[in-house]
Amino acid sequence: MIVTERLILTPCALSDFDDCNVMRSDPKVMAFIGGNALPEDTWIKLLRNVGHWTSFGYGLFTLREKQGGRYVGEVGLAHFHRGLGDRFDPFPEGAWALASAAQGKGYGTEALEAVHDWFFERRDRGRTVCIIDPANTPSLRLGERLGYRPFGQAEYRGKPVTMLERLG
Repeated sequence: MIVTERLILTPCALSDFDDCNVMRSDPKVMAFIGGNALPEDTWIKLLRNVGHWTSFGYGLFTLREKQGGRYVGEVGLAHFHRGLGDRFDPFPEGAWALASAAQGKGYGTEALEAVHDWFFERRDRGRTVCIIDPANTPSLRLGERLGYRPFGQAEYRGKPVTMLERLG
């Protein structure tokens, strides 16, 4: 568990399904990350997230507000094996999705700074990567605030993405 000024971050758990499914049913949230998800898609991603913790000892965290426990979204570092090549796939990938009501409040920056600190307290500082749709300006700004810089363009699932890196 990670506790920040306004958030509590816990490893994703099966009990997060209902909240995660509501978020993944929101067209605003999903516009740049694959379109609206069916409940079974959300379930498969949640199982992957839970399994990631078992396999690697890290993964995506569920975010909840400290005051009241409202679901905020999920953020973390993971290995997704996207098939984007040796400059991308071997490295931990930053990932984030925030519920519409939580966007624009600085939660993403707060949570991801804490996650990166937590991760590198346990591992040697190194390179992390992420991909962002070039039209997703808010996510690109968040990545920039976190220290991610573009290093290439690629196609993922038939759509263009910007590949970014953050050096330890």
